[in-house]
Amino acid sequence: MDKIRVRFAPSPTGYLHIGGARTALFNWLFSRHHGGVFILRIEDTDRSRSTEEAIQAIIESMRWLGLNWDEGPFRQMDKLDRYHEEAERLLNSGKAYKCYCTPEELEERRKAALEKKETWKYDRRCLTLTDQEKLTCELEGKKPVIRFYCPNEGETVVDDLVKGQVIFENANLDDFIMVRADGIPTYNFAVVVDDYDMNITHVIRGDDHLSNTPRQILLYRALGYKIPEFAHLPMILGPDKTRLSKRHGATAVETYQDEGYLPKALINYLALLGWGYGDQTIFGLDELIQKFNLAGVGKSPAVFDPAKLEWMNGVYIRELSDDELALLLKPFLKNAGFALEMYDDGWYRRLAEVTQERLTKLSGIVGLSGFFFHRFEYQPEAVEKVLKKEGVPEILQKVLETLSGSFDFYSDEIEKRLRALVEQTGLKPKLVFQPVRVAVTGRTVSPPLFETIELLGRDTTVERLGEAIHIIDMASD
Repeated sequence: MDKIRVRFAPSPTGYLHIGGARTALFNWLFSRHHGGVFILRIEDTDRSRSTEEAIQAIIESMRWLGLNWDEGPFRQMDKLDRYHEEAERLLNSGKAYKCYCTPEELEERRKAALEKKETWKYDRRCLTLTDQEKLTCELEGKKPVIRFYCPNEGETVVDDLVKGQVIFENANLDDFIMVRADGIPTYNFAVVVDDYDMNITHVIRGDDHLSNTPRQILLYRALGYKIPEFAHLPMILGPDKTRLSKRHGATAVETYQDEGYLPKALINYLALLGWGYGDQTIFGLDELIQKFNLAGVGKSPAVFDPAKLEWMNGVYIRELSDDELALLLKPFLKNAGFALEMYDDGWYRRLAEVTQERLTKLSGIVGLSGFFFHRFEYQPEAVEKVLKKEGVPEILQKVLETLSGSFDFYSDEIEKRLRALVEQTGLKPKLVFQPVRVAVTGRTVSPPLFETIELLGRDTTVERLGEAIHIIDMASD
């Protein structure tokens, strides 16, 4: 077998979305599994929608995911002369022809066919134009497109590595445009020339491209090119089993990066969208490379489950060391406007240790730890359900006195002293610890209480206990 060469070829009309990232990943894994070459190609011939911003966003998302490419990134607009050369070759061989029909004329014919309830396709009226008729059109200022002369008999068979054999009747295909009037090639033409020039052995892409494949195979044959293997991946559906789109929430890779997903977690999850290896769910990257093959890709659509992705992200967060997690959490705290200089590196390592079990996204640290950095307001329901209960001021006063004493202010010692206090009061632990939690954090849910008190420090903890007692007294007057 020739050395495997695959490509990921996004159109830069927007950011890298989940479907595109899955396609890139499957190509990357296939190339790495076979010791092949992975190429990044930017298909930027849609000049009205392609932007430099989108190109850079796609490249940055690929880098963040760790999908490094061996060649590229190449841009189609850099090789217009090459497309024109091949189009001219097809014109000279009679396998393509110039069409002078205007968009308005074509639209009129479509409408006429629609009124007659007929299926419309281009009627080839420019195929037999004489040289004089062509000259007349050009003198009138008409700029031609170049159409492929598609055979209208027989069938084109796609032996797809995922779908199996798919047969297309040539009579249902049309003489599609290869080169637009402005000289820019269309997708179906440019992709064939590119894949040939880059020696692509396998075209792995979403099955929304399957209908393009017979046209491309016919172009390969007309140009005398070797036809690559094709593998069309199943589409990705949203939780409601409709095609994944913006209405399902985040679909851009950079959004998941901004929300605090780890690239390893997203890679692991994307690999399972349409591919599987038994019942296994968690895969390291090296393991994915070793086990990935197209035989494991299913034909049925894959369902994107945000809850499962978030769970998987939590699994990967818990694999991080305290130092690694602390480093990753800081940007989210900084973006929230918190003053990071309030604490030293050791404090952030401890914060990471204390909150790690509760994090499913890195961005969750903001809600979990905001009360460490700024003045807070008590949650109204926490005040009503906890602080206003009978006997709470007395409990908080005893806790204040206990924590004001002279001892090493670490969670183990804090827990020891507070549990001793619980025994002295004869109350259930919850009736003591819940008011303390609300008093020092303003809420009923927080990181583990004793570790939270340690991170707040003795002075801040005592101050907040005193304020809570004062607030309760003021409310009872």
